[in-house]
Amino acid sequence: MDMAWLDVFRTVAHTGSFTAAGERLGYTQSAISRQIATLEAELGTPLFDRLARGVRLTDHGRTLLPHAEAMLERLNTTRRDLAALTDLSAGRLRVGAFDSANVALVPSALAAFRSAHPQVAISLTEGLSTPLLELLGEGAIDLALLATFPDATEEPYDNGQFDLRLLTEDPVMVALPRGHRLARRRRLRLAELADESWIAARRDPGTTLLAACMRAGFQPRIEYAVANWTAKLGLVAAGLGPTLIPSLAVPAARPDIVLLPLHPDDTPVRHVFTAVRRGQRMPPAVAAFTQFLRAGVAPHPQAPSA
Repeated sequence: MDMAWLDVFRTVAHTGSFTAAGERLGYTQSAISRQIATLEAELGTPLFDRLARGVRLTDHGRTLLPHAEAMLERLNTTRRDLAALTDLSAGRLRVGAFDSANVALVPSALAAFRSAHPQVAISLTEGLSTPLLELLGEGAIDLALLATFPDATEEPYDNGQFDLRLLTEDPVMVALPRGHRLARRRRLRLAELADESWIAARRDPGTTLLAACMRAGFQPRIEYAVANWTAKLGLVAAGLGPTLIPSLAVPAARPDIVLLPLHPDDTPVRHVFTAVRRGQRMPPAVAAFTQFLRAGVAPHPQAPSA
């Protein structure tokens, strides 16, 4: 059944005339008459008694009218709900991101998004890149922020299931206590810190940012293993050792530590990607949020020239 027929039927019922209904809807009287006749044929019963002046609902027409009005209102509600998803006056945004992205980049983008689209429900999940991709693949989140090093021996994300787009590059810096012997340098070589006791997320340096030390020719001695950036930087500030920190985490730095760029030959540079499920039309909320992410990517600290 064509819903337009029901709209014509409702209008004729309310106006009591094919001519008046046609004037309201922008149709000719004969076009209204044909659509009503088609609807009556579809339902197998007359809906109006044709009178000398206008029309009057039959018993079948009176029975149909509240159902027609309910169906048309339901259709209008559906159209409004769908339009709300498009214009972001409703809907949801589910983001997953790794920890250092959640220091400043993601919160800033979320705040801007919420200010622009306050009626969209927002959720944020923090995790490592591989678990976040699992959530994305399951449909539990709509967008994931991932980080990887371009010289990694394995590329865990390239399985054909996701569309990845480079968001930014994230060079790594070294964090030192303000009283450190090298704190006044403009930049450092990692080998100059070979004798230090390091702070890292885990004891195995090959699974942390300290893998850069191994590429620089020495095995770092990890004395403190803590995952949280607040804890890492607290240990640095207490003079217990240096740590490596990605630029995205720099806004979490304390005033009692020094952040120094590394020599370009020693600087690990992470690539940060946005990821969505491949083959699925990007929801309007994700597209809008991605624009806020790109607008929030600040220039990274650059190592001074030699």
